[in-house]
Amino acid sequence: MENLAALSCKNGRMTDATNAEAGKQRRRTALGEVQGPTRRGSSLAELSNLVDAEIDELPAPGPTRVGSRRALAYLGVCLVLIGMNLRSVFSSLSAVLPEVTSQAGLPGWSVVVLTTVPVTLLGVFAPLAPVLARRFGAERVLLGAMALLTAGLLLRPVDAGAALGGAGHLPALLVGTAACGAAIALCNVLLPGLVKRDFPQRLGLMGGLYTTAICASAALGAGFTYPVYTATGEWTKALWIWAVPAAVVLLLFLPVAVRQETVRHRVVRDGVNVWRSPVAWQVTIFMVLQAMMSFSGFAWLAPILRERGVDGATAGLIVAVCIVLQMLGSLFAPALAARFRDQRAINMVVALMTGAGFVLSILGPLDLIWVWAGLLGLGQGSLTAAALTLIMLRTRDGHTAAHLSGMMQGVGYGVGSTGTLMVGQLHQATGSFVPAGVLFMVVGLLAAVFGYRSGRNRFVD
Repeated sequence: MENLAALSCKNGRMTDATNAEAGKQRRRTALGEVQGPTRRGSSLAELSNLVDAEIDELPAPGPTRVGSRRALAYLGVCLVLIGMNLRSVFSSLSAVLPEVTSQAGLPGWSVVVLTTVPVTLLGVFAPLAPVLARRFGAERVLLGAMALLTAGLLLRPVDAGAALGGAGHLPALLVGTAACGAAIALCNVLLPGLVKRDFPQRLGLMGGLYTTAICASAALGAGFTYPVYTATGEWTKALWIWAVPAAVVLLLFLPVAVRQETVRHRVVRDGVNVWRSPVAWQVTIFMVLQAMMSFSGFAWLAPILRERGVDGATAGLIVAVCIVLQMLGSLFAPALAARFRDQRAINMVVALMTGAGFVLSILGPLDLIWVWAGLLGLGQGSLTAAALTLIMLRTRDGHTAAHLSGMMQGVGYGVGSTGTLMVGQLHQATGSFVPAGVLFMVVGLLAAVFGYRSGRNRFVD
């Protein structure tokens, strides 16, 4: 399958293409202007999410073995359904966090940990995914990740008090949430590469379905968890229900994964050392700041609205609509960004939109909360997509793009989890979310600064 490396490399070595020409080629490629079935119909938003983390391996990982076109369609359904399980973990707990805290008698520190640990583990376990894939194959690792995710979702609401001397729900909540975070980290890294390798002729369609499924997962978790709690009267059932779709996907994907042959791969490092590149660090810090706001929204927006007097069902609906608007922002921002010589202006605008949306959701007039949530949703979706777009626009080849993506995920999610941590600590210390509004004002301004710096028309060298 054609990849970005083919545009500027020949026989594994860089050509002497100028920066300007390389930038034009990448923009044409990202917008689907390069001829050929692998690019036609693709959008930059889809391509920026489909970096192959296993690109440095020899022999190169091949497509998943399927026996027919029907089996290939079945695989596509499985991959999209996996994507639909990758964000409900965050938004479902947020939707009933006040009920979980009060009814389970959770100490304040545990609430901070529960909202922070899964995001931290996204960064911690991201580098492990390619290592496991080289040993067991990407399909089997994805299967194991779905099994771990299902187990974590089943474990979260368990009352372990009798077994652990009256410890209550807290141990299971901590262990189950950590298991979910580790599982999602593995899926985040490996799933895009499988989509890219298995569907080169339908990259635009599958990329769009995959990214939409992830956003839908967060929206469903936010919108349906509280109604389930209202109908059953038990927060444990409201959380347990999300183990059902994960278990279904696990069973559906099982026959696909077990029939794959295991091929031992070795790593051949290609591309530049991104850890020594100032441009890579600027892009990564931009990713850190957007992750701070993105996952703080998943974890804390519903509790913020609940504390302001919004009822649980309406708060969940507001968060769900906010996430749907993120999808809208992510559709338009990357294509718009790629049409400019650099991305400084759009990076600054969407960073300020996101920060303002957060601040106003906390401090603005409650009568306009739908407006503030809409501003936050459009800003956050555009900001996330803009950060991911820089993976393609700031690198010259597929190998460097994969390395930059790994750096951004490891550092971005790992350090970005401090956003949810600081919000929880500020609330615990002051009993109010008002200091969090000041925090997001600062984070939004910093994101605008690093959006400006990372948006300059330069490359990771």
